[in-house]
Amino acid sequence: MNFLVVLAVALALAMDAFAVSVGVSLIHKGLTRGQALRLSFHFGLFQFIMPILGWVAGRNILKLIEKYDHWVAAGLLVFIGGRMILDSFRRGDHLAKKSSDQTKGFSLIMLSVATSLDALAVGLSLAALHAPIIYPAAIIGVVAFLVTAAGTRIGPALGRLIGKRAEFAGGLVLVLIAVKILADHL
Repeated sequence: MNFLVVLAVALALAMDAFAVSVGVSLIHKGLTRGQALRLSFHFGLFQFIMPILGWVAGRNILKLIEKYDHWVAAGLLVFIGGRMILDSFRRGDHLAKKSSDQTKGFSLIMLSVATSLDALAVGLSLAALHAPIIYPAAIIGVVAFLVTAAGTRIGPALGRLIGKRAEFAGGLVLVLIAVKILADHL
């Protein structure tokens, strides 16, 4: 498979990861190196694994996943984004309670799955074309890692512009990504 084609696919797949990483870093007013690395690693890992899983699943499952992958991704993003928006109102201006860390635990897994469902469909498509999978999956994973890392660095700059409603804005970004996913698939 041509490197430029795989790179273009990888960049397209990484756009959701980029937007989510900007949103997550925005609500945290910047991420520590560990948080940024954890988020980038997981997004890259899931973007690497999902095409392989899709490829292994083969052509028979493609029709089933195409029908609802966008609903699952959108649902996960709305759930996390909605929770972030609600949290921004609950704490008010004092922010005494620290916001939950989306770079850990269940939130991290949900975000990783939500941003990589399209990669699963790409893997299914590559299986239908009888194309190899490891090379494209590796490029997709590395690009997702790098794009996510870039997004974690852009978020704080946006946070300085937005101020104390950064968590609300971060949650809104996730909800808007969900709306875009649904609009693209409906």
